[in-house]
Amino acid sequence: MCAAVSAGGGRAAARRLGRAGGAAGASRAQGTAGVPRRSKRRKSIAIAYESGQGDGAEQGMSEPQRPRWEPRAWRQQLERIREMRRKRDAPVDEMGVEKCYDSSAPPQVMRYQVLLSLMLSSQTKDQVTSAAMLRLRQHGLTVDRILQMDDATLGQIIYPVGFWRNKVKYIKQTTAILKQKYGGDIPRTVEELVQLPGVGPKMAHLAMNIAWDSVSGIAVDTHVHRITNRLKWVKKETRYPEETRAALEDWLPRDLWREINWLLVGFGQQTCLPVNPRCNECLNQDICPAAKRR
Repeated sequence: MCAAVSAGGGRAAARRLGRAGGAAGASRAQGTAGVPRRSKRRKSIAIAYESGQGDGAEQGMSEPQRPRWEPRAWRQQLERIREMRRKRDAPVDEMGVEKCYDSSAPPQVMRYQVLLSLMLSSQTKDQVTSAAMLRLRQHGLTVDRILQMDDATLGQIIYPVGFWRNKVKYIKQTTAILKQKYGGDIPRTVEELVQLPGVGPKMAHLAMNIAWDSVSGIAVDTHVHRITNRLKWVKKETRYPEETRAALEDWLPRDLWREINWLLVGFGQQTCLPVNPRCNECLNQDICPAAKRR
Protein backbone atom coordinates (compact mmCIF):
# COMPACT_ATOMS: atom_id res chain seq x y z
CA MET A 1 0.00 0.00 0.00
CA CYS A 2 1.17 3.43 -0.92
CA ALA A 3 0.67 4.77 2.57
CA ALA A 4 3.82 5.08 4.55
CA VAL A 5 6.49 7.65 5.29
CA SER A 6 10.21 7.02 4.97
CA ALA A 7 12.23 8.15 7.97
CA GLY A 8 14.43 10.47 5.90
CA GLY A 9 12.58 11.30 2.68
CA GLY A 10 9.22 11.65 4.43
CA ARG A 11 10.46 14.16 6.99
CA ALA A 12 12.23 16.26 4.34
CA ALA A 13 9.15 16.25 2.13
CA ALA A 14 6.97 17.15 5.06
CA ARG A 15 9.13 20.12 5.96
CA ARG A 16 8.84 21.46 2.41
CA LEU A 17 5.07 21.12 2.36
CA GLY A 18 4.57 22.19 5.96
CA ARG A 19 6.62 25.41 5.67
CA ALA A 20 4.51 26.56 2.75
CA GLY A 21 1.22 25.96 4.47
CA GLY A 22 2.07 26.80 8.06
CA ALA A 23 2.46 24.55 11.03
CA ALA A 24 -0.58 22.64 12.14
CA GLY A 25 -1.74 22.03 15.62
CA ALA A 26 -4.13 23.32 18.19
CA SER A 27 -3.64 23.92 21.85
CA ARG A 28 -5.80 21.84 24.12
CA ALA A 29 -8.02 23.55 26.59
CA GLN A 30 -7.20 22.96 30.25
CA GLY A 31 -9.72 22.52 33.04
CA THR A 32 -10.56 25.37 35.38
CA ALA A 33 -9.59 25.41 39.03
CA GLY A 34 -13.20 25.76 40.18
CA VAL A 35 -14.32 22.28 39.17
CA PRO A 36 -15.24 20.09 42.19
CA ARG A 37 -12.40 17.81 43.21
CA ARG A 38 -14.28 14.54 42.69
CA SER A 39 -15.34 15.37 39.11
CA LYS A 40 -11.86 16.29 37.94
CA ARG A 41 -9.63 13.88 39.81
CA ARG A 42 -9.26 11.21 37.13
CA LYS A 43 -8.75 13.66 34.26
CA SER A 44 -6.43 16.02 36.11
CA ILE A 45 -4.14 13.74 38.08
CA ALA A 46 -1.50 13.44 35.35
CA ILE A 47 -1.40 17.20 34.78
CA ALA A 48 -1.27 17.94 38.50
CA TYR A 49 1.60 15.50 38.96
CA GLU A 50 3.62 16.98 36.11
CA SER A 51 3.08 20.58 37.23
CA GLY A 52 3.78 19.90 40.89
CA GLN A 53 0.33 21.13 41.94
CA GLY A 54 -2.48 19.50 43.88
CA ASP A 55 -2.97 18.16 47.38
CA GLY A 56 0.26 16.17 47.51
CA ALA A 57 2.41 19.09 46.35
CA GLU A 58 0.74 21.49 48.78
CA GLN A 59 1.57 19.17 51.70
CA GLY A 60 5.15 18.69 50.56
CA MET A 61 4.48 15.13 49.44
CA SER A 62 4.67 13.64 45.96
CA GLU A 63 2.11 11.11 44.82
CA PRO A 64 3.82 7.97 43.44
CA GLN A 65 3.39 7.63 39.67
CA ARG A 66 2.16 4.29 38.44
CA PRO A 67 4.63 2.55 36.13
CA ARG A 68 3.54 2.71 32.51
CA TRP A 69 2.79 -0.61 30.85
CA GLU A 70 5.27 -1.62 28.18
CA PRO A 71 5.52 -4.79 26.09
CA ARG A 72 8.25 -7.18 27.01
CA ALA A 73 11.50 -6.75 25.02
CA TRP A 74 9.90 -4.20 22.69
CA ARG A 75 13.01 -2.05 22.39
CA GLN A 76 15.10 -5.02 21.34
CA GLN A 77 12.43 -6.07 18.86
CA LEU A 78 12.32 -2.54 17.45
CA GLU A 79 16.08 -2.35 16.99
CA ARG A 80 16.11 -5.66 15.18
CA ILE A 81 13.31 -4.53 12.86
CA ARG A 82 15.30 -1.38 12.12
CA GLU A 83 18.25 -3.56 11.20
CA MET A 84 16.10 -5.69 8.89
CA ARG A 85 14.74 -2.50 7.27
CA ARG A 86 18.16 -0.90 6.93
CA LYS A 87 18.31 -1.28 3.14
CA ARG A 88 14.93 0.40 2.68
CA ASP A 89 14.17 -1.66 -0.39
CA ALA A 90 10.56 -2.64 0.31
CA PRO A 91 7.80 -1.53 -2.09
CA VAL A 92 6.71 1.15 0.36
CA ASP A 93 10.20 2.66 0.28
CA GLU A 94 10.32 2.86 -3.50
CA MET A 95 6.68 3.68 -4.24
CA GLY A 96 5.36 5.14 -0.99
CA VAL A 97 3.34 8.34 -0.69
CA GLU A 98 6.44 10.54 -0.61
CA LYS A 99 7.28 9.17 -4.07
CA CYS A 100 3.82 9.69 -5.55
CA TYR A 101 3.45 13.45 -5.72
CA ASP A 102 5.10 15.98 -7.99
CA SER A 103 7.81 17.62 -5.89
CA SER A 104 8.12 20.48 -8.40
CA ALA A 105 4.45 21.46 -8.07
CA PRO A 106 3.27 24.33 -5.82
CA PRO A 107 2.94 23.26 -2.15
CA GLN A 108 -0.87 23.39 -2.23
CA VAL A 109 -0.92 21.09 -5.25
CA MET A 110 1.58 18.73 -3.63
CA ARG A 111 -0.59 18.47 -0.53
CA TYR A 112 -3.61 17.67 -2.69
CA GLN A 113 -1.64 14.97 -4.49
CA VAL A 114 -0.55 13.48 -1.17
CA LEU A 115 -4.17 13.20 -0.09
CA LEU A 116 -5.26 11.61 -3.37
CA SER A 117 -2.45 9.07 -3.26
CA LEU A 118 -3.59 8.08 0.22
CA MET A 119 -7.18 7.72 -0.95
CA LEU A 120 -6.10 5.53 -3.86
CA SER A 121 -3.85 3.38 -1.67
CA SER A 122 -6.63 1.76 0.35
CA GLN A 123 -6.82 -1.98 -0.41
CA THR A 124 -4.26 -1.46 -3.17
CA LYS A 125 -0.63 -2.47 -3.59
CA ASP A 126 1.99 0.24 -3.77
CA GLN A 127 2.91 -0.62 -7.34
CA VAL A 128 -0.67 -0.15 -8.54
CA THR A 129 -1.18 3.09 -6.61
CA SER A 130 2.10 4.54 -7.85
CA ALA A 131 1.20 3.77 -11.48
CA ALA A 132 -2.25 5.32 -11.08
CA MET A 133 -0.76 8.47 -9.56
CA LEU A 134 1.69 8.76 -12.44
CA ARG A 135 -1.15 8.57 -14.97
CA LEU A 136 -3.13 11.18 -13.03
CA ARG A 137 -0.15 13.51 -12.95
CA GLN A 138 0.28 13.14 -16.69
CA HIS A 139 -3.28 14.42 -17.09
CA GLY A 140 -2.66 17.33 -14.73
CA LEU A 141 -3.38 16.41 -11.12
CA THR A 142 -4.85 19.58 -9.62
CA VAL A 143 -8.13 20.38 -7.92
CA ASP A 144 -9.49 22.23 -10.94
CA ARG A 145 -8.39 19.55 -13.40
CA ILE A 146 -10.09 16.76 -11.43
CA LEU A 147 -13.29 18.78 -11.11
CA GLN A 148 -13.34 19.28 -14.89
CA MET A 149 -12.74 15.58 -15.57
CA ASP A 150 -15.78 13.33 -16.12
CA ASP A 151 -16.20 10.24 -13.96
CA ALA A 152 -15.60 7.79 -16.79
CA THR A 153 -12.25 9.32 -17.65
CA LEU A 154 -11.17 9.41 -14.01
CA GLY A 155 -12.16 5.78 -13.62
CA GLN A 156 -10.14 4.74 -16.67
CA ILE A 157 -7.08 6.54 -15.31
CA ILE A 158 -7.10 5.09 -11.79
CA TYR A 159 -8.13 1.54 -12.74
CA PRO A 160 -7.20 -1.07 -11.45
CA VAL A 161 -6.84 0.34 -7.91
CA GLY A 162 -9.02 -1.44 -5.38
CA PHE A 163 -12.67 -0.32 -5.29
CA TRP A 164 -11.94 2.14 -8.09
CA ARG A 165 -15.61 2.95 -8.74
CA ASN A 166 -16.13 4.08 -5.16
CA LYS A 167 -12.87 6.00 -5.25
CA VAL A 168 -13.98 7.92 -8.33
CA LYS A 169 -17.01 9.09 -6.37
CA TYR A 170 -15.01 9.91 -3.23
CA ILE A 171 -12.31 11.77 -5.15
CA LYS A 172 -14.83 13.95 -6.94
CA GLN A 173 -16.78 14.68 -3.74
CA THR A 174 -13.69 15.41 -1.67
CA THR A 175 -12.15 17.59 -4.38
CA ALA A 176 -15.33 19.68 -4.59
CA ILE A 177 -15.27 20.19 -0.81
CA LEU A 178 -11.60 21.21 -0.90
CA LYS A 179 -12.39 23.76 -3.60
CA GLN A 180 -15.43 25.22 -1.86
CA LYS A 181 -14.36 25.09 1.79
CA TYR A 182 -10.56 25.16 1.81
CA GLY A 183 -9.64 27.19 -1.25
CA GLY A 184 -8.25 24.14 -3.01
CA ASP A 185 -5.94 23.12 -0.15
CA ILE A 186 -6.40 20.23 2.29
CA PRO A 187 -7.51 20.61 5.93
CA ARG A 188 -4.92 21.07 8.66
CA THR A 189 -6.51 18.86 11.31
CA VAL A 190 -7.32 15.16 11.62
CA GLU A 191 -10.85 16.06 12.68
CA GLU A 192 -11.47 17.87 9.40
CA LEU A 193 -9.66 15.36 7.24
CA VAL A 194 -11.72 12.38 8.39
CA GLN A 195 -14.89 14.28 7.48
CA LEU A 196 -13.88 14.12 3.82
CA PRO A 197 -15.46 11.30 1.77
CA GLY A 198 -13.12 8.34 1.45
CA VAL A 199 -10.61 9.55 4.07
CA GLY A 200 -10.08 7.41 7.18
CA PRO A 201 -7.99 7.91 10.34
CA LYS A 202 -4.86 6.24 8.93
CA MET A 203 -4.93 8.46 5.86
CA ALA A 204 -5.57 11.54 7.99
CA HIS A 205 -2.59 10.93 10.27
CA LEU A 206 -0.32 10.26 7.29
CA ALA A 207 -1.58 13.38 5.52
CA MET A 208 -0.83 15.43 8.63
CA ASN A 209 2.63 13.91 8.79
CA ILE A 210 3.61 14.28 5.14
CA ALA A 211 1.70 17.37 4.07
CA TRP A 212 1.78 19.46 7.24
CA ASP A 213 4.84 18.05 9.06
CA SER A 214 2.68 17.40 12.12
CA VAL A 215 2.71 14.16 14.10
CA SER A 216 -0.94 13.87 15.10
CA GLY A 217 -1.01 10.14 15.82
CA ILE A 218 0.19 6.71 14.72
CA ALA A 219 -0.97 5.68 11.25
CA VAL A 220 -2.14 2.09 11.62
CA ASP A 221 -2.81 0.07 8.50
CA THR A 222 -3.20 -3.68 8.07
CA HIS A 223 0.55 -4.29 8.40
CA VAL A 224 0.96 -2.26 11.59
CA HIS A 225 -2.20 -3.83 13.02
CA ARG A 226 -1.06 -7.38 12.26
CA ILE A 227 2.56 -7.03 13.37
CA THR A 228 1.93 -5.20 16.64
CA ASN A 229 -0.57 -7.88 17.61
CA ARG A 230 1.92 -10.62 16.76
CA LEU A 231 4.61 -8.92 18.82
CA LYS A 232 2.15 -8.36 21.70
CA TRP A 233 2.69 -4.60 21.58
CA VAL A 234 -0.92 -4.29 22.76
CA LYS A 235 -2.15 -5.29 26.22
CA LYS A 236 -4.81 -7.50 24.71
CA GLU A 237 -5.52 -8.51 21.14
CA THR A 238 -7.18 -5.80 19.07
CA ARG A 239 -9.63 -6.41 16.25
CA TYR A 240 -9.49 -3.15 14.34
CA PRO A 241 -6.74 -0.70 13.33
CA GLU A 242 -8.27 2.12 15.38
CA GLU A 243 -8.18 -0.06 18.48
CA THR A 244 -4.54 -0.78 17.73
CA ARG A 245 -3.74 2.91 17.27
CA ALA A 246 -5.23 3.80 20.67
CA ALA A 247 -3.42 0.90 22.33
CA LEU A 248 -0.05 1.87 20.83
CA GLU A 249 -0.38 5.57 21.56
CA ASP A 250 -1.06 4.71 25.20
CA TRP A 251 2.54 3.57 25.75
CA LEU A 252 4.76 4.04 22.69
CA PRO A 253 7.01 7.12 23.09
CA ARG A 254 5.75 9.95 20.93
CA ASP A 255 9.11 10.46 19.23
CA LEU A 256 8.61 7.06 17.57
CA TRP A 257 5.14 7.73 16.19
CA ARG A 258 6.40 9.17 12.92
CA GLU A 259 8.72 6.24 12.23
CA ILE A 260 6.58 3.29 13.19
CA ASN A 261 4.32 3.19 10.12
CA TRP A 262 6.92 3.07 7.35
CA LEU A 263 9.09 0.76 9.46
CA LEU A 264 6.42 -1.87 10.07
CA VAL A 265 4.78 -1.58 6.65
CA GLY A 266 8.03 -2.47 4.90
CA PHE A 267 8.72 -5.20 7.45
CA GLY A 268 5.25 -6.59 6.77
CA GLN A 269 5.80 -6.52 3.01
CA GLN A 270 9.09 -8.36 3.13
CA THR A 271 9.26 -10.56 6.22
CA CYS A 272 6.25 -10.59 8.55
CA LEU A 273 3.84 -11.51 5.76
CA PRO A 274 0.07 -11.88 6.35
CA VAL A 275 0.22 -15.57 5.39
CA ASN A 276 3.27 -17.75 5.92
CA PRO A 277 5.50 -15.13 7.55
CA ARG A 278 9.21 -15.72 7.02
CA CYS A 279 10.03 -16.35 10.66
CA ASN A 280 13.21 -18.24 9.78
CA GLU A 281 14.56 -15.02 8.21
CA CYS A 282 13.45 -12.75 11.06
CA LEU A 283 15.97 -11.49 13.59
CA ASN A 284 13.20 -11.49 16.20
CA GLN A 285 12.48 -15.19 15.88
CA ASP A 286 13.74 -15.95 19.39
CA ILE A 287 11.78 -13.13 21.09
CA CYS A 288 8.61 -12.93 19.00
CA PRO A 289 5.56 -14.47 20.75
CA ALA A 290 4.00 -15.42 17.41
CA ALA A 291 7.13 -17.13 16.09
CA LYS A 292 7.38 -19.31 19.20
CA ARG A 293 4.01 -20.85 18.42
CA ARG A 294 5.08 -22.06 14.99
